[in-house]
Amino acid sequence: MRSDAGKRGPLTGVASPDWAARGERGSRLLLRLMCWISLRLGRGPSRIVLYAITAYFFLFAPEARRHSLDYLRRALSRAPTAGDRFRHILGFASTIHDRVYLLNGRLDLFDIALEGDDVLLSAVEKQGGALLMGAHLGSFEVLRAVGRRRTGRDVAMAMYADNARKVNATLAALNPRMKADIIQLGQLSAMLEIRDRLKAGALVGILGDRSTGDEPGEQIMFLGAPAVFPVGPFRVAAMLRCPLYFMAGLYLGGNRYRIVLEKIADFSGEPAEAGAAPVRAAVLQYAAAVQRHCLAQPYNWFNFFDFWQARPVPGPGQDRSA
Repeated sequence: MRSDAGKRGPLTGVASPDWAARGERGSRLLLRLMCWISLRLGRGPSRIVLYAITAYFFLFAPEARRHSLDYLRRALSRAPTAGDRFRHILGFASTIHDRVYLLNGRLDLFDIALEGDDVLLSAVEKQGGALLMGAHLGSFEVLRAVGRRRTGRDVAMAMYADNARKVNATLAALNPRMKADIIQLGQLSAMLEIRDRLKAGALVGILGDRSTGDEPGEQIMFLGAPAVFPVGPFRVAAMLRCPLYFMAGLYLGGNRYRIVLEKIADFSGEPAEAGAAPVRAAVLQYAAAVQRHCLAQPYNWFNFFDFWQARPVPGPGQDRSA
Protein backbone atom coordinates (compact mmCIF):
# COMPACT_ATOMS: atom_id res chain seq x y z
CA MET A 1 0.00 0.00 0.00
CA ARG A 2 1.27 3.47 -0.76
CA SER A 3 2.49 5.45 2.18
CA ASP A 4 0.83 8.59 0.83
CA ALA A 5 -2.55 7.64 2.33
CA GLY A 6 -1.52 8.96 5.69
CA LYS A 7 -1.03 12.72 5.56
CA ARG A 8 -4.02 14.80 6.43
CA GLY A 9 -5.53 18.15 7.24
CA PRO A 10 -9.12 19.09 8.10
CA LEU A 11 -11.23 21.30 5.87
CA THR A 12 -14.56 22.96 6.46
CA GLY A 13 -17.08 24.21 3.97
CA VAL A 14 -15.92 21.78 1.30
CA ALA A 15 -16.92 22.96 -2.18
CA SER A 16 -19.79 21.13 -3.80
CA PRO A 17 -18.23 18.44 -6.03
CA ASP A 18 -19.18 18.21 -9.67
CA TRP A 19 -20.88 14.82 -9.21
CA ALA A 20 -23.56 16.52 -7.11
CA ALA A 21 -24.32 19.06 -9.82
CA ARG A 22 -24.76 16.53 -12.62
CA GLY A 23 -27.83 14.44 -13.27
CA GLU A 24 -27.44 10.68 -13.58
CA ARG A 25 -27.57 9.34 -17.12
CA GLY A 26 -30.29 6.91 -18.11
CA SER A 27 -34.00 6.71 -17.40
CA ARG A 28 -36.53 4.45 -15.76
CA LEU A 29 -37.81 3.37 -19.16
CA LEU A 30 -34.32 2.31 -20.23
CA LEU A 31 -33.77 0.48 -16.93
CA ARG A 32 -37.09 -1.33 -17.26
CA LEU A 33 -36.21 -2.33 -20.81
CA MET A 34 -32.81 -3.61 -19.67
CA CYS A 35 -34.47 -5.51 -16.84
CA TRP A 36 -36.96 -7.11 -19.24
CA ILE A 37 -34.21 -8.15 -21.67
CA SER A 38 -32.02 -9.48 -18.86
CA LEU A 39 -34.72 -11.59 -17.24
CA ARG A 40 -36.03 -12.92 -20.57
CA LEU A 41 -32.69 -13.76 -22.18
CA GLY A 42 -30.69 -14.67 -19.08
CA ARG A 43 -27.48 -13.18 -17.75
CA GLY A 44 -25.09 -14.58 -20.37
CA PRO A 45 -26.89 -13.52 -23.58
CA SER A 46 -28.02 -10.17 -22.18
CA ARG A 47 -24.43 -9.25 -21.33
CA ILE A 48 -23.85 -8.74 -25.06
CA VAL A 49 -25.86 -5.53 -24.72
CA LEU A 50 -23.37 -4.29 -22.12
CA TYR A 51 -20.61 -4.05 -24.72
CA ALA A 52 -22.76 -1.76 -26.87
CA ILE A 53 -23.60 0.40 -23.83
CA THR A 54 -19.94 0.50 -22.78
CA ALA A 55 -18.87 1.45 -26.30
CA TYR A 56 -21.41 4.29 -26.31
CA PHE A 57 -20.10 5.79 -23.06
CA PHE A 58 -16.51 5.16 -24.13
CA LEU A 59 -17.09 7.21 -27.27
CA PHE A 60 -19.66 9.82 -26.24
CA ALA A 61 -19.05 10.59 -22.54
CA PRO A 62 -15.83 12.63 -22.68
CA GLU A 63 -16.06 13.98 -19.12
CA ALA A 64 -16.44 10.55 -17.53
CA ARG A 65 -13.75 9.22 -19.87
CA ARG A 66 -11.34 11.97 -18.80
CA HIS A 67 -11.88 11.28 -15.09
CA SER A 68 -11.53 7.54 -15.67
CA LEU A 69 -8.21 8.19 -17.40
CA ASP A 70 -6.97 10.33 -14.49
CA TYR A 71 -7.95 7.71 -11.91
CA LEU A 72 -6.51 4.75 -13.86
CA ARG A 73 -3.22 6.57 -14.34
CA ARG A 74 -2.94 6.81 -10.55
CA ALA A 75 -4.16 3.29 -9.77
CA LEU A 76 -2.14 1.51 -12.47
CA SER A 77 0.99 3.69 -12.08
CA ARG A 78 1.26 3.88 -15.86
CA ALA A 79 -0.49 5.36 -18.85
CA PRO A 80 -3.82 3.51 -19.27
CA THR A 81 -4.48 1.91 -22.63
CA ALA A 82 -7.78 2.14 -24.48
CA GLY A 83 -8.40 -1.42 -23.30
CA ASP A 84 -7.93 -0.36 -19.66
CA ARG A 85 -10.41 2.48 -20.04
CA PHE A 86 -12.96 0.28 -21.81
CA ARG A 87 -12.59 -2.38 -19.11
CA HIS A 88 -13.18 0.23 -16.40
CA ILE A 89 -16.50 1.33 -17.92
CA LEU A 90 -17.47 -2.28 -18.67
CA GLY A 91 -16.91 -3.21 -15.02
CA PHE A 92 -19.30 -0.45 -13.95
CA ALA A 93 -21.90 -1.51 -16.52
CA SER A 94 -21.56 -5.13 -15.36
CA THR A 95 -22.31 -4.30 -11.73
CA ILE A 96 -25.38 -2.27 -12.80
CA HIS A 97 -26.55 -5.17 -14.97
CA ASP A 98 -26.08 -7.66 -12.15
CA ARG A 99 -28.39 -5.60 -9.93
CA VAL A 100 -31.27 -6.98 -12.00
CA TYR A 101 -30.51 -10.51 -10.80
CA LEU A 102 -29.44 -9.65 -7.27
CA LEU A 103 -32.62 -7.65 -6.67
CA ASN A 104 -34.63 -10.60 -7.96
CA GLY A 105 -32.94 -13.06 -5.58
CA ARG A 106 -30.78 -14.84 -8.19
CA LEU A 107 -27.66 -15.35 -6.08
CA ASP A 108 -27.33 -18.79 -7.68
CA LEU A 109 -25.99 -17.12 -10.83
CA PHE A 110 -22.89 -15.82 -9.08
CA ASP A 111 -19.66 -17.14 -7.62
CA ILE A 112 -19.25 -15.00 -4.50
CA ALA A 113 -16.32 -15.31 -2.09
CA LEU A 114 -16.44 -13.73 1.36
CA GLU A 115 -13.41 -12.38 3.19
CA GLY A 116 -13.70 -11.26 6.79
CA ASP A 117 -17.28 -12.40 7.30
CA ASP A 118 -16.26 -14.32 10.43
CA VAL A 119 -15.22 -11.02 12.04
CA LEU A 120 -18.55 -9.42 11.17
CA LEU A 121 -20.62 -12.43 12.25
CA SER A 122 -18.81 -12.52 15.58
CA ALA A 123 -19.52 -8.81 16.05
CA VAL A 124 -23.24 -9.01 15.26
CA GLU A 125 -23.63 -11.98 17.59
CA LYS A 126 -22.20 -9.91 20.44
CA GLN A 127 -23.53 -6.46 19.61
CA GLY A 128 -26.67 -7.04 17.54
CA GLY A 129 -26.10 -4.87 14.48
CA ALA A 130 -23.08 -3.37 12.76
CA LEU A 131 -22.21 -0.12 11.00
CA LEU A 132 -20.57 -0.71 7.61
CA MET A 133 -18.63 1.99 5.76
CA GLY A 134 -18.58 1.45 2.01
CA ALA A 135 -17.38 3.33 -1.05
CA HIS A 136 -18.23 3.60 -4.75
CA LEU A 137 -16.07 0.54 -5.12
CA GLY A 138 -17.60 -2.53 -6.74
CA SER A 139 -21.23 -3.44 -6.00
CA PHE A 140 -23.23 -2.55 -2.92
CA GLU A 141 -26.11 -4.70 -4.16
CA VAL A 142 -24.10 -7.90 -3.84
CA LEU A 143 -23.20 -6.88 -0.29
CA ARG A 144 -26.84 -6.28 0.59
CA ALA A 145 -28.01 -9.56 -0.97
CA VAL A 146 -25.33 -11.71 0.63
CA GLY A 147 -25.48 -9.85 3.95
CA ARG A 148 -29.19 -10.49 4.27
CA ARG A 149 -28.85 -14.18 3.38
CA ARG A 150 -25.63 -14.83 5.34
CA THR A 151 -26.69 -13.14 8.57
CA GLY A 152 -30.47 -13.32 8.31
CA ARG A 153 -30.58 -9.64 9.24
CA ASP A 154 -32.05 -6.56 7.62
CA VAL A 155 -29.62 -4.43 5.63
CA ALA A 156 -30.36 -0.70 5.57
CA MET A 157 -28.54 2.08 3.74
CA ALA A 158 -28.05 5.57 5.17
CA MET A 159 -27.86 8.26 2.49
CA TYR A 160 -28.91 11.80 1.68
CA ALA A 161 -32.37 12.54 0.31
CA ASP A 162 -31.38 13.17 -3.33
CA ASN A 163 -29.50 9.88 -3.51
CA ALA A 164 -32.36 8.10 -1.75
CA ARG A 165 -34.79 9.27 -4.44
CA LYS A 166 -32.46 8.03 -7.19
CA VAL A 167 -32.07 4.63 -5.51
CA ASN A 168 -35.83 4.27 -5.04
CA ALA A 169 -36.41 5.17 -8.71
CA THR A 170 -33.78 2.64 -9.81
CA LEU A 171 -35.27 -0.11 -7.65
CA ALA A 172 -38.74 0.63 -8.96
CA ALA A 173 -37.40 0.23 -12.50
CA LEU A 174 -35.47 -2.97 -11.81
CA ASN A 175 -37.95 -4.68 -9.51
CA PRO A 176 -41.21 -2.87 -8.64
CA ARG A 177 -41.78 -5.29 -5.74
CA MET A 178 -38.50 -4.34 -4.07
CA LYS A 179 -38.52 -1.47 -1.61
CA ALA A 180 -35.27 0.11 -0.51
CA ASP A 181 -34.58 0.13 3.21
CA ILE A 182 -33.14 3.63 3.39
CA ILE A 183 -32.39 5.95 6.30
CA GLN A 184 -32.32 9.55 5.10
CA LEU A 185 -29.34 11.49 6.43
CA GLY A 186 -29.51 15.22 7.01
CA GLN A 187 -32.52 14.93 9.31
CA LEU A 188 -32.52 15.16 13.09
CA SER A 189 -34.18 11.77 13.33
CA ALA A 190 -31.49 9.99 11.28
CA MET A 191 -29.14 9.38 14.21
CA LEU A 192 -31.93 7.94 16.34
CA GLU A 193 -33.10 5.74 13.49
CA ILE A 194 -29.60 4.38 12.88
CA ARG A 195 -29.23 3.72 16.60
CA ASP A 196 -32.56 1.90 16.74
CA ARG A 197 -31.74 -0.18 13.65
CA LEU A 198 -28.40 -1.25 15.14
CA LYS A 199 -30.07 -2.17 18.43
CA ALA A 200 -32.60 -4.24 16.47
CA GLY A 201 -29.73 -6.18 14.90
CA ALA A 202 -29.67 -4.62 11.43
CA LEU A 203 -26.62 -3.99 9.29
CA VAL A 204 -26.47 -0.29 8.36
CA GLY A 205 -24.29 0.81 5.45
CA ILE A 206 -22.97 4.31 4.73
CA LEU A 207 -20.83 5.41 1.79
CA GLY A 208 -17.87 7.48 2.94
CA ASP A 209 -16.12 8.59 -0.24
CA ARG A 210 -18.27 11.48 -1.48
CA SER A 211 -18.91 14.85 0.10
CA THR A 212 -22.20 16.70 -0.34
CA GLY A 213 -20.27 19.97 -0.33
CA ASP A 214 -21.65 21.45 2.89
CA GLU A 215 -19.89 19.31 5.46
CA PRO A 216 -16.40 19.21 7.00
CA GLY A 217 -13.84 17.04 5.28
CA GLU A 218 -10.45 15.53 5.94
CA GLN A 219 -7.77 16.15 3.33
CA ILE A 220 -5.69 13.01 2.78
CA MET A 221 -3.02 11.99 0.30
CA PHE A 222 -4.89 9.41 -1.78
CA LEU A 223 -3.35 7.67 -4.79
CA GLY A 224 -0.60 10.25 -4.97
CA ALA A 225 -2.51 13.53 -4.54
CA PRO A 226 -4.62 15.33 -1.90
CA ALA A 227 -8.29 14.36 -1.84
CA VAL A 228 -11.03 15.27 0.60
CA PHE A 229 -13.03 12.63 2.45
CA PRO A 230 -16.14 13.66 4.43
CA VAL A 231 -15.93 13.15 8.19
CA GLY A 232 -19.70 13.14 8.82
CA PRO A 233 -20.23 9.37 8.50
CA PHE A 234 -17.37 8.72 10.91
CA ARG A 235 -18.78 11.17 13.41
CA VAL A 236 -22.01 9.18 13.29
CA ALA A 237 -20.11 6.05 14.35
CA ALA A 238 -18.31 7.99 17.09
CA MET A 239 -21.52 9.48 18.48
CA LEU A 240 -23.19 6.06 18.46
CA ARG A 241 -20.07 4.61 20.14
CA CYS A 242 -20.06 1.52 17.95
CA PRO A 243 -17.49 -0.50 15.94
CA LEU A 244 -17.07 0.46 12.30
CA TYR A 245 -16.32 -1.93 9.43
CA PHE A 246 -15.12 -1.29 5.90
CA MET A 247 -17.08 -3.10 3.21
CA ALA A 248 -16.68 -3.64 -0.53
CA GLY A 249 -18.25 -6.01 -3.06
CA LEU A 250 -15.46 -6.26 -5.65
CA TYR A 251 -16.31 -7.40 -9.17
CA LEU A 252 -13.70 -9.85 -10.51
CA GLY A 253 -15.09 -10.40 -14.00
CA GLY A 254 -17.51 -12.96 -15.39
CA ASN A 255 -19.90 -13.89 -12.61
CA ARG A 256 -17.34 -13.60 -9.80
CA TYR A 257 -17.44 -11.24 -6.83
CA ARG A 258 -15.33 -10.97 -3.69
CA ILE A 259 -16.84 -9.36 -0.60
CA VAL A 260 -14.30 -7.91 1.82
CA LEU A 261 -15.09 -6.81 5.37
CA GLU A 262 -12.48 -5.20 7.60
CA LYS A 263 -12.73 -3.60 11.02
CA ILE A 264 -11.39 -0.05 10.78
CA ALA A 265 -12.36 1.48 14.13
CA ASP A 266 -14.07 0.74 17.42
CA PHE A 267 -15.62 3.75 19.12
CA SER A 268 -17.33 1.70 21.82
CA GLY A 269 -14.38 2.13 24.18
CA GLU A 270 -13.59 5.75 23.40
CA PRO A 271 -14.19 8.25 26.22
CA ALA A 272 -16.62 11.07 25.49
CA GLU A 273 -13.83 13.64 25.81
CA ALA A 274 -11.63 11.93 23.23
CA GLY A 275 -12.43 14.67 20.69
CA ALA A 276 -11.69 14.59 16.99
CA ALA A 277 -8.54 12.43 17.06
CA PRO A 278 -10.32 9.02 16.92
CA VAL A 279 -12.54 10.25 14.07
CA ARG A 280 -9.51 11.42 12.09
CA ALA A 281 -7.80 8.09 12.72
CA ALA A 282 -10.87 6.25 11.42
CA VAL A 283 -10.98 8.38 8.26
CA LEU A 284 -7.30 7.57 7.65
CA GLN A 285 -7.92 3.85 8.12
CA TYR A 286 -10.87 3.99 5.76
CA ALA A 287 -8.98 5.92 3.06
CA ALA A 288 -6.09 3.47 3.34
CA ALA A 289 -8.51 0.53 2.86
CA VAL A 290 -10.11 2.17 -0.19
CA GLN A 291 -6.69 2.89 -1.67
CA ARG A 292 -5.46 -0.65 -1.03
CA HIS A 293 -8.41 -2.18 -2.87
CA CYS A 294 -8.19 0.37 -5.70
CA LEU A 295 -4.60 -0.73 -6.26
CA ALA A 296 -5.51 -4.42 -6.05
CA GLN A 297 -8.69 -4.18 -8.19
CA PRO A 298 -8.31 -0.90 -10.12
CA TYR A 299 -11.31 -1.40 -12.43
CA ASN A 300 -13.73 -1.35 -9.46
CA TRP A 301 -13.58 2.37 -8.63
CA PHE A 302 -16.76 4.01 -9.93
CA ASN A 303 -16.35 7.68 -9.02
CA PHE A 304 -16.47 9.14 -12.52
CA PHE A 305 -15.80 12.73 -11.49
CA ASP A 306 -12.80 14.81 -10.45
CA PHE A 307 -12.13 13.25 -7.07
CA TRP A 308 -8.95 15.32 -6.70
CA GLN A 309 -10.52 18.65 -7.66
CA ALA A 310 -9.26 21.86 -6.02
CA ARG A 311 -10.74 22.60 -2.59
CA PRO A 312 -11.07 25.78 -0.52
CA VAL A 313 -8.16 26.77 1.69
CA PRO A 314 -8.68 25.66 5.33
CA GLY A 315 -9.94 28.28 7.73
CA PRO A 316 -7.78 29.99 10.37
CA GLY A 317 -6.19 27.70 12.91
CA GLN A 318 -6.67 24.57 10.81
CA ASP A 319 -3.96 22.15 9.79
CA ARG A 320 -2.92 22.91 6.20
CA SER A 321 -0.69 19.89 5.80
CA ALA A 322 -1.54 17.47 2.99
